[in-house]
Amino acid sequence: MRKVVISGSSKLQNKVNYWIDYFKSKNYEILDYPKLIEQENYMTELPIVYKDFYTALENTDVFFLMNEEKNGIKGYIGASAIAELTYVVILNLIHNKNIEIYILNMPSEEVSSYDEVKFWLDKGWIKLYDNK
Repeated sequence: MRKVVISGSSKLQNKVNYWIDYFKSKNYEILDYPKLIEQENYMTELPIVYKDFYTALENTDVFFLMNEEKNGIKGYIGASAIAELTYVVILNLIHNKNIEIYILNMPSEEVSSYDEVKFWLDKGWIKLYDNK
């Protein structure tokens, strides 16, 4: 069974749940995905969430960035998601991992990481996801 990590905004839980169900229906094991942390637990839980998520990134076959529209920005990629995407690109480049890396949408030029993501797409290091 292939393993997938889903990345993206934890504030889009309806989209997170859609993609969890989607990948389960394709017989993927979901290693991790964006989770909401209650504000009162944020400072104690965040380091644990980070550690678990990055450990999952090291053990996945597929990285999927669900960069859905957020705040009116198509292909939104936030700070945490670009960090995760960068980490997986580096795992492939430096540690000879062979993680398939997909993003759902081409990011808007409004996204601060647009140039890097476009470069990685042009180099073939990441791919746009085609769920057809």
